[in-house]
Amino acid sequence: MKYYVSVLAGAMSYGILSTIVVLAYGEGYKLGEVVGTQLITGFILSWMLALYTRFNMKRKHNKAGKSSTASTHVFQKLTWKQRLMLMAAGTPTVITGLVYYQSLRYIPASLAIILLFQFTWISVLIQAVSKRQRPNKVTLFTLVILFGGTLLAAGFLEQGLAEFSGLGIALGLMAAVSYSLFVLFSGKAVPSAHPAFRSAWMVTGGLVLLCILFPPTFLFNGLIWSQLLVFGLLLGFFGAFIPPVLFAIGVPHIGGDMAGILGAVELPVAVLLSAIVLHEHVSLLQWFGVIVVLLGVALPELHKLRVKRTSPSYS
Repeated sequence: MKYYVSVLAGAMSYGILSTIVVLAYGEGYKLGEVVGTQLITGFILSWMLALYTRFNMKRKHNKAGKSSTASTHVFQKLTWKQRLMLMAAGTPTVITGLVYYQSLRYIPASLAIILLFQFTWISVLIQAVSKRQRPNKVTLFTLVILFGGTLLAAGFLEQGLAEFSGLGIALGLMAAVSYSLFVLFSGKAVPSAHPAFRSAWMVTGGLVLLCILFPPTFLFNGLIWSQLLVFGLLLGFFGAFIPPVLFAIGVPHIGGDMAGILGAVELPVAVLLSAIVLHEHVSLLQWFGVIVVLLGVALPELHKLRVKRTSPSYS
């Protein structure tokens, strides 16, 4: 149960980010500054947790004694190959943040999160292609429900597609693809490693990529000591620290499919905050679309549970 709660809490944390980013843009901060402070904060927090975990490991290792095979197994260090694998697995988080946050400049936060949420069916498509398996009827029906719910939740049927920025929509969908890769890779990259170390190396890989794309000049021109630091701390905690740690704990145990389903909680959290904090208009028809999307995400898992209950058991 704790692994399900872990992934659920991580997804809820992601739902908070869009509102914070829009507020940061309102104060005049740029994309590289917002994402940069987020990852630097996440980097510091992640490595503080990793060092604290290592300290506890050493203490338990010394108490158990060198003859303890269990203690020796826990104390095994990551190889550089494993570290590089984790760093590579962390790069989609940067791409997701960049394109998703940039989309918030062109479209409302409530629409941006709905587009990002298309990772649910994109993940299914990626797995189908990688496994060379055609999606079954339940999956196809689910995709139809998700597509219909998205049209309602995004407000396309009420306002028309022409009312929205094409660039913003494209960026939101690109973020969905990148987020799908992150969810899939986070569970497959060195799953035997301790979650604290997995998360720290993944955030490190993301930070390295970001520094190449956007050199962190805000660290040297004094801008970091402005209100940007507050936004960076919030984004780093809820975006670059909490979700990777919680996903690293939960995803290897519950699987990518279930992680994608539990990630559904991100959608209502983000839309609700957009309506309350940013005062964006969200109609009843859009809320109905959100509910339809949530049902579509849960449908495959509900079908699996039904099959397990109805299938005969042999002793």
